[in-house]
Amino acid sequence: MSTPVFGVAGFKNSGKTTLVERLVAEISGRGLVVSTIKHAHHNFDIDHPGRDSYRHREAGAQEVAVLSRHRWAIVHELRSSEEPTMDEMLAKLSPCDLVIVEGYKFGPQPKIEIRDLSLSHRKLAGEDETIVAIAATGQVTGTGLPVFDRDDISAISDFVLEFCGVKK
Repeated sequence: MSTPVFGVAGFKNSGKTTLVERLVAEISGRGLVVSTIKHAHHNFDIDHPGRDSYRHREAGAQEVAVLSRHRWAIVHELRSSEEPTMDEMLAKLSPCDLVIVEGYKFGPQPKIEIRDLSLSHRKLAGEDETIVAIAATGQVTGTGLPVFDRDDISAISDFVLEFCGVKK
């Protein structure tokens, strides 16, 4: 059986990262192992000019592993290669009970749409069949989907775990 994957989707400044952070804290606090994948639409770096690992990459290394007694990371330079698929990235993760994905707005994984009703973003639910619930800053009507208060982390966590078939 493969690890369940559940996404958090929404537009800029809607609260995606905060929701993911709070879901991870709540679900891992229940004794489950949670991993995350964050898809960035822009260039990013986890090391910086002048650092040894940065210098290794700039010299042409395809992968640079950085480790200490507290954590490790591998930076893989794509150079001219295609961005990996979600399945390829999932295969690189250690075993866990649930993977929460932030971003990949139009990916195939089931998702909760997060809405800040003070912003005038278009709605994903109704356009995207992978949206299975909505978390919003206020009341949402006219949808057949479950709707949660964006701050009701316990209820959203219960929904995600039940939807994914993860035993608490």
